[in-house]
Amino acid sequence: MAYTTIDDPTDFFNTKLFVGNSSTNAITGVGHQPDWTWIKRRDGGTGYSNFLFDAVRGVNKGISSNQTAAEQTFTNGFNSFDSDGFTLGANTSGSTATELNYSGGNYVSWNWKAGGSASSNSDGSITSSVSASTTAGFSIVSYTGTASAGATVGHGLGVKPDMIITKARAIADNWGVYHKSLGATKGLYLNTTNAEITSSAYYNNTEPTSTLVTLGDNEATNDNDTMIMYAFAEKKGFSKFGSYTGNGNADGTFVYLGFRPAWVMVKTTTDAGYNWVVYDNKRVGFNPDNDTLNANETRAEQTTGFGHIDMVSNGFKIRASTNDTNRSGNVFIYMAFAESPFVSSGGIPTTAR
Repeated sequence: MAYTTIDDPTDFFNTKLFVGNSSTNAITGVGHQPDWTWIKRRDGGTGYSNFLFDAVRGVNKGISSNQTAAEQTFTNGFNSFDSDGFTLGANTSGSTATELNYSGGNYVSWNWKAGGSASSNSDGSITSSVSASTTAGFSIVSYTGTASAGATVGHGLGVKPDMIITKARAIADNWGVYHKSLGATKGLYLNTTNAEITSSAYYNNTEPTSTLVTLGDNEATNDNDTMIMYAFAEKKGFSKFGSYTGNGNADGTFVYLGFRPAWVMVKTTTDAGYNWVVYDNKRVGFNPDNDTLNANETRAEQTTGFGHIDMVSNGFKIRASTNDTNRSGNVFIYMAFAESPFVSSGGIPTTAR
């Protein structure tokens, strides 16, 4: 039986490294026209924020995963989504926190393809604008919150989402995170090191369905504001969302994914004080893949001592006792996207390495 419907994951996700030039900078080689691009400067110390751009909100509209701040409009910053990448401008804001393209700066971009231009979705009590790829299990959803528990929003995936990330656009609020391993009675904040919080205020204690996300009245999911939502559904051989338990040992847990990962983000849900740690297959490209960036911090890339992992043909293996990724007894959630499926759509095992 075929294992995956996506033989080339770069059609829907890819990491692209680039060097800033403080001028027009066309970044190519992504492998698709992205609808969601996340940019982080890798060097230069602290102070450089994670900025996320998407085709639904529109170019030059950046929102930072390490802040509660409202959406920022960049002048000549993120200028276009292109057929094989994106184009940046000079972005001479004078603020290191908002630099996307500083001359000589080393950057990483993580790029996802959704469904292109958004369409109106009236499945929920709130009409939403949705760009969805049912093939890749990823949708970008724009809606106006009501601050009223029980409101619903259509997500366009056709299957139940496994992870949902939301943020108010015009108001300074936390980022809300739903993960299937926690369920709809709990939530996390992407911009903090908080542990899981049990509250009906996030998702009204109601699991998402194949068409709808039910909202509580928390500002992170349903403020009286324009909101953006990124919704993900697991696709065999391409993406996976789950959890593991840390053992506090350098011989850590092996997490089976069914593919060699291109990108992994992990976060403990048990204790506060630990980061959302991001790995990818380009910033090292060989094992152990230990160059870490944090979604909730401005800190530069860390190359040693911050949680080694091995990315292997069918998953990832924790190779450090670091609390952020392997605190003994803690439960960690993860989201992961593929570099290569373990078995192709033709039922043929891909080459392990």
